[in-house]
Amino acid sequence: MNQTLKFSFRNLFLSCVCLLLFACGGNPEIISPDGRTRLSFVTGADGCMAYTVERDGKPLILPSALGLVVQERNLAGGFSVREIVKRSVDETWTQPWGENKILRDCHNEMTAVLKNDDGVLLTLRFRAFDDGVAFRYEWEVPDLDSLTVTDELTEFRFAEDGVSWSIPGNFNTYELLYRELPVSAVENANTPFTFRVDGTYGSIHEAALYDFPEMNLYRTDSLAFKAELAPLPDGIKARIPSKFMTAWRTIQVGDKAVDLINSSLILNLNEPSKIADTSWIKPQKYIGVWWGLHLGTHTWTMGPRHGATTENALRHIDFAAANNIQGVLFEGWNEGWENWGKTQHFDYVKPYADFDLDRIAAYAREKNIELWMHNETGGNIPEYEAALETAMQRYAGLGVHAVKTGYAGGFRDGQLHHSQYGVRHYQRVVETAARYGIVIDAHEPIKDTGIRRTWPNMMTREGARGMEWNAWSEGNSAEYLCTLPFVRLLSGPMDYTPGVFDLDYSRVRGRETGMQEWNGDNNSCCIKTTLARQIANWVIIYSPLQMASDLIENYEGHPAFQFFRDFDADCDWSEALQGEPGEYIVVVRRAGDSFFLGAGTNDEPRTLTQKLGFLKSGMTYTATIYADAPDSAENPENYRIEKRTVTSADMLEIAMTARGGQAVTFVPVNE
Repeated sequence: MNQTLKFSFRNLFLSCVCLLLFACGGNPEIISPDGRTRLSFVTGADGCMAYTVERDGKPLILPSALGLVVQERNLAGGFSVREIVKRSVDETWTQPWGENKILRDCHNEMTAVLKNDDGVLLTLRFRAFDDGVAFRYEWEVPDLDSLTVTDELTEFRFAEDGVSWSIPGNFNTYELLYRELPVSAVENANTPFTFRVDGTYGSIHEAALYDFPEMNLYRTDSLAFKAELAPLPDGIKARIPSKFMTAWRTIQVGDKAVDLINSSLILNLNEPSKIADTSWIKPQKYIGVWWGLHLGTHTWTMGPRHGATTENALRHIDFAAANNIQGVLFEGWNEGWENWGKTQHFDYVKPYADFDLDRIAAYAREKNIELWMHNETGGNIPEYEAALETAMQRYAGLGVHAVKTGYAGGFRDGQLHHSQYGVRHYQRVVETAARYGIVIDAHEPIKDTGIRRTWPNMMTREGARGMEWNAWSEGNSAEYLCTLPFVRLLSGPMDYTPGVFDLDYSRVRGRETGMQEWNGDNNSCCIKTTLARQIANWVIIYSPLQMASDLIENYEGHPAFQFFRDFDADCDWSEALQGEPGEYIVVVRRAGDSFFLGAGTNDEPRTLTQKLGFLKSGMTYTATIYADAPDSAENPENYRIEKRTVTSADMLEIAMTARGGQAVTFVPVNE
């Protein structure tokens, strides 16, 4: 489609909305299994396409455009419906790890097969779940090998204004602060884009993103947003085969904010695992040389303050073995950090001289501890891809099963992190790692779209402002932490690296080798929560690879660290129990017979009452409660530990000071 036709389509679209409802000899639609959500597909007299969404009989999404713009053919208009096929699916499936290991996929599907005068065959696949709707484009263009995508026309046109929570649209980073704004005040946003409109909570996102740029939302008028794709350096959005499937465009819905957290829609839209034997993919708790680097007590480069040394590595392995922790991570172990900010050249197999990799790997195996390798690329993608196979082969030979990747810095040659180029690269790493039995924890990643179902070795990723921002910036507020579960975490697990106990860094500021500036003034930096909230974050911020991120000397002998020793990252079932974006959150997870609960509040003190009906009926549990002390607002490192015996018939009072939280373990009483 040329540019003139593109704008003609945009200008004429609204004027033909009244005709849409009478096209196709009716209104093809699907209704969610519970009968509450209706998605309708319509075509106009000019063959342009649109969809609508209703919730409980009221419009949620008004007629919104569909289509793609490519240089070679018309993929936006001239279509007529050849066939409508409907089916229903209701099945359960099991994943090797996750918030919930057993999931139900119950949906109704409508497949609309269309063709236009250019001979383009388009299958629009729509699905309606109780927790939302989704659709994707499946193209087949004859007589061509490839297509050049210049735009996507997908719209999300809200029926009413409401409130939203999102980060600004950005094709290079997700490490931005959340905004609570009226829907009509948002100019652009990344997804997930969470909203509340007329009593319905919802979130716009995408699922199963492969070989295509990510989607941002750009406002086109007061209540309408258009899909905007991350461009390649020449302005083209994507180059795809002539037979192609896009990612799913998704709209999750719920009556309560926590319904969005409890939704499995994104995972259900991804394909089953491509890894036949997943027995080697295991959740774990880990520690490592990391936080000191951000505090400035250690350096990534070799020298007197080098963090990743043989001596330090052995000390961390011993600590992990003594504290029921399965893994250790070392950043700055490999040569190349002296090139940071310059050539961005790293060696992914050669360690610094003071890091005896073979000895450390052998010691980790002896102690039954998983050794993590860290690969910082600095955005030098060509170099990393050239070294990838050799590096993974070397790690596998050492018995390494986990790699943390990093992409801090701009990609070369004007490429964007979230473009088709970036998506292809991130996926190449996942698939290469899978061949060598290695799981991935990606920082500065492409956003999660549920591919962990298909590639379960893609276990966790960053993709938001993590703990490190507290070391060298204004930090992350308690409100931010109460927003995170309702926006970023809707897409999937996050390696936030929680659990700092030295909240004001007083234990390192006074040392001779104390904090040094490396990324700006850090004199006033601190953690803006109570210690009890730091503990609760291990439950609230889900990751199957969960870190205790503080310096290990701050955990030694600390009674509150018992929670992490007892915590099990390999959960079987989870539920967000109550919460509101930016205000408070309560989450519970079960691992085996034990339950772990985490709660947090914003800057307001808050007392919540929580029923314990999630506990197994007829069983008695010992509840160990890690809570704010009465003076935690003034002295945030103060806390209290209380034990009590409870059953599923009991209630729990969760008293939290400002910026506070509470964490609880429920362990069955042996009788």
